[in-house]
Amino acid sequence: MADDHIGKAPHPLELSTAPQQSLNAEIAGRRLVEVHSRSEPRPEYLSFETALAARKLAEDVMLVKAGENVVLSADTGTDMRAVNAVAQAVFAARAHPVIVWYEDIGGSGKEPPAPVAGAIRQADVWIEFAVSYIMHSDAFRAAINAGARYINLTGMDVHMLVSTIGRVDLKAAIEFGATLQQLIQASDQVRIDTPGGTSLTAVNGGRPVLLRGKRAERPGETVMLAGQVSWNPVEESIEGTLVFDGAVWPPPELGLLRERIVCEVHEGRVTKISGSAEADIFVGWLRGFGDENMYRIAHVSPGFNPGVQHPTGRIVEDERVFGGVEIGIGAKGAWLGGTLWSAPAHTDGSMLNPSIYLDGVPIETKGRYVHPDLVRLAAEMGVPGY
Repeated sequence: MADDHIGKAPHPLELSTAPQQSLNAEIAGRRLVEVHSRSEPRPEYLSFETALAARKLAEDVMLVKAGENVVLSADTGTDMRAVNAVAQAVFAARAHPVIVWYEDIGGSGKEPPAPVAGAIRQADVWIEFAVSYIMHSDAFRAAINAGARYINLTGMDVHMLVSTIGRVDLKAAIEFGATLQQLIQASDQVRIDTPGGTSLTAVNGGRPVLLRGKRAERPGETVMLAGQVSWNPVEESIEGTLVFDGAVWPPPELGLLRERIVCEVHEGRVTKISGSAEADIFVGWLRGFGDENMYRIAHVSPGFNPGVQHPTGRIVEDERVFGGVEIGIGAKGAWLGGTLWSAPAHTDGSMLNPSIYLDGVPIETKGRYVHPDLVRLAAEMGVPGY
């Protein structure tokens, strides 16, 4: 089982035993069931609600205007019902929807086929649905530099489209995020603890906190699904134990976790990983890149989408569990500020029931926001228990 010191130069994980290989295969099989069994496959499933959510995404989030070229990129892991519904909403807004559908290239941040790169570089608006998303790739950077307004909706299905966009009060979610953003930005010391074993401290040092779950208002702007703020504390200040007990993706063999993955963090880098079979998979995936930057903490992101009450195995939802915290490792977006580095991929892991302390004062306790302004806004959004 994984109890691995991450050295100066990553090296391949030792070969597992045959029983371990069988267990890994079983885990991978369960992941496929978990990720795909939630959605009823019939085209009429939530069809009215999907149409409304698609219009909201096109007009209220991406602010699609008449005459714009809107590229919707999807791979063979994508729920095309969601893509087609959004394409119809784009066309109803008198813009030009262009669906680009290609093979699942595996992982995240890889370069897509050349025609995909060409299409997104010409887009006024780019909505990415691909499970193996290409955010952080050179093709992504070229599209953003060319002025595309972008949103990452990797793995979006019709159920997610309805529950996280269609049924969410976007204005209230943005207000909640702006309040959380201000609270974090006004603090210097941050501590995150979880019942699962996380005990992480960091110094903000005036770093910007980003609310990217917002409307796409400017050319070259990247936004995300509502329900998350992100920031990168001073890299060298991030210390402690990080325990993923909700979900991790990629690698594609993971998703919903059945076992904790325990990461020791020193000066903003993962230095040791321990756990069981799922930790072994995680170690092997990270080492496979042979790049030390794959172990760097890229961002910290509290979640607050009222449509996500527990992890699902879909990373866009898992990052936004109401009251959860997600941490990204590997490639870092330039929009986060601080030290900039590149890496061949990016992974995200979530922690359940966190307590967040800002300058020693709790704003959240065991997964429940306790700051009075956040409690009030959660109640206004109709979040259960507030």
